[in-house]
Amino acid sequence: MGICLTKPQTDGDDSDNNVDFAGGNVNVITTKESWDQKLEEASKDGKIVIANFSATWCGPCKMIAPFYVELSEKYPSFVFLLIDVEELTEFSTSWDIKATPTFFFLRDGQQVDKLVGANKPELQKKITAVVDSTTQK
Repeated sequence: MGICLTKPQTDGDDSDNNVDFAGGNVNVITTKESWDQKLEEASKDGKIVIANFSATWCGPCKMIAPFYVELSEKYPSFVFLLIDVEELTEFSTSWDIKATPTFFFLRDGQQVDKLVGANKPELQKKITAVVDSTTQK
């Protein structure tokens, strides 16, 4: 399982940061307002939100990004969000992000689960558990 705790020192060359973090049904959140709007829509539609707090410079984030996009296509009944911790530093801090990637599972705006790190089997397992819990209601 990989996690990034701090931003690595670079020589300013961001050419390796072209991994496609968004795609499929992943919504990129660039403002607090867009976050609030997506959460409100999800609550109204009775959908679970999976929020991925990530960073473009984070190796494990890059590694799991295509899988996250794949999951967004596999589970259209969920709302998949991507938050760049560098772009929304203050907002990310309010969620107490200590490492990237960090995934939050939200129902009606409330956290129901959390995963820290780029652990594909565990992310799949948590999504399956949330799916199971919603189908039993």
